[in-house]
Amino acid sequence: MRVLAAMSGGVDSAVAAARAVEAGYDVTGVHLALARNPQTYRSGARGCCTLEDSRDARRAADVIGIPFYVWDLADRFHEDVVDDFVAEYAAGRTPNPCLRCNEKIKFAAVLDRAVALGFDAVVTGHHARLGADGLLRRSVDVAKDQSYVLAVLTREQLDRSVFPLGDSTKAQVRAEAARRGLAVAEKPDSHDICFIADGDTRRFLADRLGETPGDVVDARTGAVVGRHDGAYAYTVGQRKGLALGVPAPDGRPRYVLSITPKTNTVTVGPAEALAVDTVSARRPVWSSGPLPAGPLDCQVQLRAHGEVVPATVRVTGDGLRADLHRPMRGVAAGQAIVAYRTDPAGDVVLGSATIT
Repeated sequence: MRVLAAMSGGVDSAVAAARAVEAGYDVTGVHLALARNPQTYRSGARGCCTLEDSRDARRAADVIGIPFYVWDLADRFHEDVVDDFVAEYAAGRTPNPCLRCNEKIKFAAVLDRAVALGFDAVVTGHHARLGADGLLRRSVDVAKDQSYVLAVLTREQLDRSVFPLGDSTKAQVRAEAARRGLAVAEKPDSHDICFIADGDTRRFLADRLGETPGDVVDARTGAVVGRHDGAYAYTVGQRKGLALGVPAPDGRPRYVLSITPKTNTVTVGPAEALAVDTVSARRPVWSSGPLPAGPLDCQVQLRAHGEVVPATVRVTGDGLRADLHRPMRGVAAGQAIVAYRTDPAGDVVLGSATIT
């Protein structure tokens, strides 16, 4: 079987490509050039999308002994990931750009091109498992599990995906890379958002959306307790950086409860006001099979690396509703809700949707 190994320049994708070769696949490596100007993206070990990453990926392909190419997807990445990121914040939502990159770039643009070129599947270094039954499961390394950001993939995309690392911990992957003589064995993991050069999301958004001053309002009293330069700089559950000029009557900390772009208002209040017990979402993707006909008891995760909570999920027209069995705090529109089923072979991803 001919497969295309997406090689980011990190240790995970390098070991995944090497394992694919050992498994008998006919492997070709490809690095995705995602930055219109690589100097504006992160450099060194702080993120991906750099010239250094491209060179690291090429060296790894040489060691493994596979053909290697670079595909320029910078325009597609900018439109589908970067522009989407800015638009979501402008609309008062909190997007997950890694999830969007998987959906629009790695398993849409790349997979579509790979199939057109005669490849059967795409190999990536994501920490997740695809069982013999074709179902997506959590990695054995729970701390590194990436099934949450893969839950947006369709059944057809999963059928053409290979995740060789799901049965290994990150420590095991690094040790294997060292044994194979891969120079990226000790390369640090990428952090934060790859396309924000200095990690300052607020400034990145301000440069693109401009300053739009507005009020910060206390949910309990309705009083204006502060000002902001742009509601897009805030997210639900945020506590730090609010710069409130009026303390709460009880002296307790206040958190961002909601963001209303129409009135350019940020509403703040006590921690307990963050608790929600019902979550609505749109654009469901049910990768494990047909949509459930009735209520489904499962586990749901509401943020990347977030806590898992029992819930009853119901499909509602073009969306879904999850009734949480216990209230959760900090649930933000724009993030994904991912449903899991506990299984003896590991938690199975049932499906996902975008929280509204």
